[in-house]
Amino acid sequence: MNTISAVIITFNEERNIERCLKSVQRVADEIIVVDSFSIDHTETICKRYGVRFIQNKWPGYGQQKNLGIELAGGSYILSIDADEVLSDALIQSILNVKASNHPADGYKMKRLNNYCGRKWIRHSGWYPDVKVRLWKKGKGQWDHAEVHETLVMDAEANMDWLNGDLLHYTYHSISDHVRIIDQYATLSAQKYFANGKKTNAISIIGKTIFCFFRDYFLRLGILDGYYGFVLCAITSFGTFLRYIKLKELQKG
Repeated sequence: MNTISAVIITFNEERNIERCLKSVQRVADEIIVVDSFSIDHTETICKRYGVRFIQNKWPGYGQQKNLGIELAGGSYILSIDADEVLSDALIQSILNVKASNHPADGYKMKRLNNYCGRKWIRHSGWYPDVKVRLWKKGKGQWDHAEVHETLVMDAEANMDWLNGDLLHYTYHSISDHVRIIDQYATLSAQKYFANGKKTNAISIIGKTIFCFFRDYFLRLGILDGYYGFVLCAITSFGTFLRYIKLKELQKG
């Protein structure tokens, strides 16, 4: 029997964490929560579920997740965010991996995003949103990117797919979406500037328009209804912000 250590990082996740833990406890042999000193009820909720709760000063997304991996005792790592939930079909797929005599080194899964608690988004470039979240310990590590950290698997690792969706309850409100888009735009602009990337007004306009056209029409965001329009518009606004912030950095 293969064993699974679930690793979750948290900071003020009282709104999400219980929903996450209820699904994870159905497959995990141990649950490790690495918390960056939450000031809400995150710790209280986690300890009700018997998790191993560690607090560590925030070093960055990848570094915090890698700390949890280092502490894990299972033969497989299940990395899941506090605002994510394993669907019933995905739980069964993971249980099949636990019972397998010849499991793969890593597993890809589809993530289905819920927008503001209102709608499951199946287009707009948001689905299938493929992620690798289950892998043999020692076969993968998170990189140290400041924005959108990536799991780096060993080059020789053999990969397979899991049936079922990883359910992601993204953003609590439209205001929350705009706030986070602004934060990511700042970090991305700083990274671009550090790497010597440049932009101009024509490029900013073109990239913003293309982003909306691509997501709403080419990626069929129009089929996601009103909220498809909203998220495609905010995503294109994020592109606009990213490049005008870069332009401001260029000006000094």
